[in-house]
Amino acid sequence: MEFVEKTGRTVEEAVTEALIELGITRDKVNIEVLDEGSKGFLGLFGSKIARVRVSKKMDAVDIATQFLQEIFKSMNLDIIMQVEQQDNELNINLQGEQLGILIGKRGQTLDAIQYLVSLVVNKVEEDYIRVKLDAENYRERRKETLENLANNLAKKVRSTRKRVVLEPMNPYERRIIHSTLQGNPNVRTHSEGEEPYRKVIITPQFKEKGYTKTQ
Repeated sequence: MEFVEKTGRTVEEAVTEALIELGITRDKVNIEVLDEGSKGFLGLFGSKIARVRVSKKMDAVDIATQFLQEIFKSMNLDIIMQVEQQDNELNINLQGEQLGILIGKRGQTLDAIQYLVSLVVNKVEEDYIRVKLDAENYRERRKETLENLANNLAKKVRSTRKRVVLEPMNPYERRIIHSTLQGNPNVRTHSEGEEPYRKVIITPQFKEKGYTKTQ
């Protein structure tokens, strides 16, 4: 955490000097008075200067960055982070040579780290901050993969007229499957099971004499 210690004839004078050096306004710092100082006898003898420690308040970006740096350091990973906050959403993108370790099987490790970052950030933030953690566009590539999978399985279900049960997925990935096939007139989707083993089921939908029948 960045901070400076300053002295002055009064606490306010010392704080002002600190704000000037940090280049920020008073509402963005924490102020610790180390010595209030005194004017001494008749303001001439035995006077003491005031001393303060002024530190920058950590925002969501600072907290997330520091937390992730500690994780990567403990794992001996050299990772570059791009952290941006837009309103109540914090977007973090990771770059490096060993991202596979951080992504994990079907993104499970990435999801776990994202959850931890969210906990840490929202522990100090008044308004809820949504954290989105990605690694070199993994989530978008995974989304495209799931959309292609959903469409291909829908064709299989239509041709075989037999339902297909997908492997367990997290809520985010299940929503992609449901959303992709929502407008498909030949199939219906629903989820079954308990977390973390909840699965998407794709079933055929038959049209007979003006009414719809789902198998």
